[in-house]
Amino acid sequence: MTTKKMGKLFIISGPSGSGKSTILNQVLTNMPEVYFSVSATTRQPRPGEVHGEHYHFLGQAEFDRLAEEGGLLEYARYVGNSYGTPAQPIREKLEAGIDVLLDIEVQGAGQIKEKMPEAIAIFLSPPSLEILEERLRKRGTDSEEKIKNRLETARKELEQVERYDYLVVNDTIEQAVEEVKTIVKSKGGTK
Repeated sequence: MTTKKMGKLFIISGPSGSGKSTILNQVLTNMPEVYFSVSATTRQPRPGEVHGEHYHFLGQAEFDRLAEEGGLLEYARYVGNSYGTPAQPIREKLEAGIDVLLDIEVQGAGQIKEKMPEAIAIFLSPPSLEILEERLRKRGTDSEEKIKNRLETARKELEQVERYDYLVVNDTIEQAVEEVKTIVKSKGGTK
């Protein structure tokens, strides 16, 4: 009798502006067998973001109800907004033997590692805080106050890197994509 192989859960987190979305998009394009979990958030969509594709954009009351009912694997406040990971689709994919990638912030990564210590956590870091600040400014989506908040949050997040299984420094997109793909291929359940 054969037992069904479970999928693996991969957590990718790092400071805002570290390149998570860009890197994940390329990883997922090259690894279509991996499922990307779409997070829920109360923040407003950025230009070009689509509900259900980039995030599930929710009002605060709806988000709070989902959290209270146990429908989120983790959730946290981050730079004035709530973010969380819907639990049901992740459990379904893992049980079906499909590897799952999560793009979540540091606080949420800690919550998931407590509940699911077998999850593989990857910290994506910018080469320096100066480069991170430059990336945030080039993005052109945040006020000066938000940029300062994001940089202060990034300093605190960088102190948590030892809690992760892997560190990927995003010097170049190509190199970071290859490193993440290598980790997922070598540790994943769907080889």
